[in-house]
Amino acid sequence: MARWAPIPVRLIVGYGFMEYGFAKLSKGVDSFANILQAMGVPDPHFMAQLTILTELLGGFAVILGAFVAIVSLPMAAVLLVATFTVHLPYGFSSIKLLAVTASGAKFGPVGYEVNVLYIACLAALVLGGSGPFAVDGLIGGAISNRRRDSEVVVLCEEHGRIARL
Repeated sequence: MARWAPIPVRLIVGYGFMEYGFAKLSKGVDSFANILQAMGVPDPHFMAQLTILTELLGGFAVILGAFVAIVSLPMAAVLLVATFTVHLPYGFSSIKLLAVTASGAKFGPVGYEVNVLYIACLAALVLGGSGPFAVDGLIGGAISNRRRDSEVVVLCEEHGRIARL
């Protein structure tokens, strides 16, 4: 059963990143760039596009289990930047219940809890693997098969024989 554990992690992390990317995109790149500019981020329009692209493509890659070790680095970087520039002053908790009114619950600013959870999930996928039904497994299997086949040919050549497999 443990080998199946990465699948729900991949799905929720990938979907979550894509959701964040779509949310920024739906309000417009310029809107997110204005927020980054107000925070003093250099080249805010480029950084807005890069962040959205990282969230969308990285999220999709994680869902597929494709190049997880590679895409996790920029994804973790986005999370770390958000943690230190936005969420850190509000503490750890992602839930800050301010009041309950007739119109519903009112919440305050979000802490860095969710960012740390996403980073932990990415680390788990990188260290433990993407699990079944992952593109990384298909790529790794093909590379492993090619490497094994070339080792067989080399062994056969060392013994003065050529084998066709």
